[in-house]
Amino acid sequence: MGTPEFAVPALTGLAAAGHEIACVYTQPPRPAGRGHKEQRSAVHEAALARGIAVRTPASLKGAAEQGAFAALAADVAVVAAYGLILPRAILVAPRLGCLSITIMQMDEGLDTGAMLLQACVPIRSDTTAAMLHDWLAALGGECIVRALRGLAAGELAPTPQPADGVTYAAKLTREEARLDWRRPAAELERQVRAFDPWPGAFCEYKGERIKVLQAAVDGAAAGVPGTALDDRLAIACGTGALRLLRVQRPGRAAMDAAEFLRGHPVPAGTAFS
Repeated sequence: MGTPEFAVPALTGLAAAGHEIACVYTQPPRPAGRGHKEQRSAVHEAALARGIAVRTPASLKGAAEQGAFAALAADVAVVAAYGLILPRAILVAPRLGCLSITIMQMDEGLDTGAMLLQACVPIRSDTTAAMLHDWLAALGGECIVRALRGLAAGELAPTPQPADGVTYAAKLTREEARLDWRRPAAELERQVRAFDPWPGAFCEYKGERIKVLQAAVDGAAAGVPGTALDDRLAIACGTGALRLLRVQRPGRAAMDAAEFLRGHPVPAGTAFS
């Protein structure tokens, strides 16, 4: 049960490991592109390419859909970025329940189920959300195969999640990506990487919203936050300075700072909002 490209490695990993995939559940085709032509999800396409039956219910709350799911007599359901809340009737239908890629035994709460298997990914100083997305997708595909093997052998013991430290991750908004020059440069540099590729960190310059695709902390230079400290896009922050390395104007291609400056010189003292 999955929808975007992130979930494809789990599907391909299960198929490669020799598991019998009774059915794939994914979100219904949605209008996309300029022509608003209905487009199948990445998981839908991957399943069709392997000759696996696909179902695309808009909801799993109805008795008919729940009965059809139960009739599969599945040993386990693997859920990765599916996009629908699973009612209790769905959660308890498979013999071994539903597993989400963390790996956790799903329950009726929001990601509150007991943990079965964990793996760690180091976040480096250059890691972006896009890079992390791809690493976790691949790792999830590997982990679910290991988890099913361990579950079938009775080797995995569910471990309750600790109550301490739990936070709710609200849906991201574009406004959260706005760079606030009053904050430390180190935080803004991490913000740039965290919002790559969506919605993209940004600032405003001469009435335009400029996306900041890559940046680096530039020493401990001091100045009025939001003011250019030189003519090479070093912008003063609450602490230190942030040097913009790659930017994008509205409706234009991304470009390195040097290319941007050839057409739009930014002298020292220029204020960014």
